[in-house]
Amino acid sequence: MQKESAIQSKISLYFYTTLQFNTSMAIQFTAHEVKVDLKEKRKLKTFLKDLFAGEGQGLKDLHYVFCSDAYLLEINKQFLKHDTYTDIVTFEMGEDPEITEGEIYISVDRVKENAQKFQVSVNQELHRVIFHGALHLCGFRDKSKTESALMREKEDEYLIKYFGSLE
Repeated sequence: MQKESAIQSKISLYFYTTLQFNTSMAIQFTAHEVKVDLKEKRKLKTFLKDLFAGEGQGLKDLHYVFCSDAYLLEINKQFLKHDTYTDIVTFEMGEDPEITEGEIYISVDRVKENAQKFQVSVNQELHRVIFHGALHLCGFRDKSKTESALMREKEDEYLIKYFGSLE
């Protein structure tokens, strides 16, 4: 438990030193040394609030940080002890398991590479990863084949709800 608190303190420090904290916004997006083309942020914030409500999970604060492979690799090494590239790292920061206070770090580099690999638009892949992080905070896992299949099904469900269809 102390280890988790130390991780939470170090990560949260990023937000208090680089962002002006706005308590009236439950969901925030920021880019850390990368450019990300995130359209219709207001629509996305409303959709994410509905996603949490639909999954029966409360939502207090959610911070998305879009970053580079190098930055996310350092987070992965420092906090999770994983020396591998990844598209996303999700942290639950709150004390109440029924109310989410989370931080989600997304590698824009991985998103672009995966979009090409899976032959989908960068926009669709970016939203898949955004929803993936939210689903983690709602309690969904993806360590086993069964969990991964359910996670992919839920991602597709929310992509279809958001965009009207999949590419």
